[in-house]
Amino acid sequence: MNFETIQLEIQDGIALITLNRPQALNALNNKLMKELETALQVLREDLPRVVIVTGAGKAFAAGADISEFQTMSAEKAERLARHGQTLYDTIASFPVPVIAAVNGFALGGGCELAMACDFIYASERAKFGQPEVKLGLIPGYGGTQRLARHVGSARAKELIYTARIIDAQEAFRIGLVNAVVPADELMNRVRAVALEIAAQSPRAVRAAKVVMQDTDARALEGGLENEVVAFGRCFGTADMLEGVGAFLEKRAPQFNG
Repeated sequence: MNFETIQLEIQDGIALITLNRPQALNALNNKLMKELETALQVLREDLPRVVIVTGAGKAFAAGADISEFQTMSAEKAERLARHGQTLYDTIASFPVPVIAAVNGFALGGGCELAMACDFIYASERAKFGQPEVKLGLIPGYGGTQRLARHVGSARAKELIYTARIIDAQEAFRIGLVNAVVPADELMNRVRAVALEIAAQSPRAVRAAKVVMQDTDARALEGGLENEVVAFGRCFGTADMLEGVGAFLEKRAPQFNG
């Protein structure tokens, strides 16, 4: 299929999805999200052994397209968050393992996308963070729930409350990523891991994923719904309008609560 914002390649039973808006640091606009959804539907029809997700250029995904937020209502924001969560749940529950190869910035929705994958390998240049509170918002694509499951509740709260962005080594230290790899070796290393998985019994690998994912999903469902509602309520507040405006105007926000 011809895509505008992603690329899809399949080789040796391994599918590679590349987010392809490098000029916008692969920001997750509506078109990219829909094309990612379509790519997953295509792959379901003839399942590969493993899927790898990465980004073109110097970013994995630098988050949502903030320019779409300024005129968004609370109701539309809830729909946006629900759509993002549904897509990321599709990735999390995809029948075969999905590996995130994070080559650069993975911020906001980009960090949430990486966490929806089974595990993450990071370039030494990678940066991770959930900086939504700088915009007067909260993570809306599962970050309030999945980050805690990766790094523990206290560390997740610290990262979300402070909007702190961490480097790859810190992400490895706290358990967010499985390995840190030199930038020019990242894709070869991830492909080697994918081939290692592909050499195993596909039925057994899929069965293992179903069982482990089912356990995660049972605990996740209620928290994700709470996140959607809270995300929507942020829209239209003075803090949100100030935060988004400051981001687009490249200045420091002045929040009054």
